[in-house]
Amino acid sequence: MQWVSSPDRGKPVHCAASLKGWPLNHYSEVSVRSAGGGYSVRVGAGVRELIAPAVARAAPSRRCALISDHNVEARWGSEVIASLRDGGIDVVGISFAPGEASKTRETWAALTDSLLGAGLGRDACVVSLGGGVVGDVAGFVAATYLRGVPFIQVPTTTLAMIDASVGGKTGVDHPTGKNLVGAFHAPEVVLADPEFLSTLGAGTRAEGYAEAVKHGVIVDAPYAAWLSRTAEPLVRGAAEAVKRAVVRSVEIKGEVVSGDEFEAGRRQILNLGHTVGHALELDSAYSLPHGHAVAVGMVAEARIGEALGVTAKGTTREIRSLVRAFGLPDDNPALRRPRRIAELMVRDKKTRSGVVHMVRLEELGRTGVGNEVTTPVATTELVRIMKGWAQ
Repeated sequence: MQWVSSPDRGKPVHCAASLKGWPLNHYSEVSVRSAGGGYSVRVGAGVRELIAPAVARAAPSRRCALISDHNVEARWGSEVIASLRDGGIDVVGISFAPGEASKTRETWAALTDSLLGAGLGRDACVVSLGGGVVGDVAGFVAATYLRGVPFIQVPTTTLAMIDASVGGKTGVDHPTGKNLVGAFHAPEVVLADPEFLSTLGAGTRAEGYAEAVKHGVIVDAPYAAWLSRTAEPLVRGAAEAVKRAVVRSVEIKGEVVSGDEFEAGRRQILNLGHTVGHALELDSAYSLPHGHAVAVGMVAEARIGEALGVTAKGTTREIRSLVRAFGLPDDNPALRRPRRIAELMVRDKKTRSGVVHMVRLEELGRTGVGNEVTTPVATTELVRIMKGWAQ
């Protein structure tokens, strides 16, 4: 932990004057409903200029904590802090070591101690500047600090813009599993500026598109097909293609979470690939990137679905083609140890009464509905099916 410093559905918005109190800008906006009234996701080059006005609206004291990791802080921290101060915001910048290994209760405690030490009150807010790990940890700090303070998401990776920054899930990992300690805490606003992605390597950009593929697989087959056709410019970082992908994925996730904020029903479809994927991450001690785990997980869960007769034959082949278009893996050696992976799947937070519940994928673009959003699968059945893959 270190101090950096102290003291309407994708509708394009062309502002000739301020928009409901916001300064001039040009971006696309997607609305997400939440128990707190809802929030917007604003996507576009230069949208990071709205961070200071967003803090001013969320924090009467005009004070905030800017939480990041060391890598993002080194690249973007000074610019964002200067922008906040130019906007009359008193900002405390804090960063922590990057990576899933830092997504712990210890990091949460250290960040909380830093906020307390800085004397931030309930009239302040937390700004997350970073990828999915930063957003999860900073959001959990905001959800629990002084029983909850406002939270602004500024995602800087493809994965965070497309998926992790939307939906209000916050939390940390536990030695026995991923995201086992956390809270639902919706942001005040999400500001997704694709220009942040310019500093990422092609592999890191590609990783984030695993979640976009997932969105297409669960509800929008034409979007999945477009992603496959557009994979090369997306990985290259072509501005218009990236913006279109971010907006469409946010539209999809926003529509799902707006109808089921606390994951009591349909929102569970967003877990496609994650039941197996989280087990693979845990098995690798989190050395396997999340996007790679989700890519492999989607293929594996489709294979399981086909074996159970709930997923249309050929769906696995279609998903495998989609992830390969982005250079993502479709298999992992750990799957050759089915008992171990099945054991780790049981530890997943979506397990109920010791039974794994997997997203019921029926075909590309369609999942189960109502009481059939998920399919219960006994561990013995999982082991039996996965054993067959090694033969």
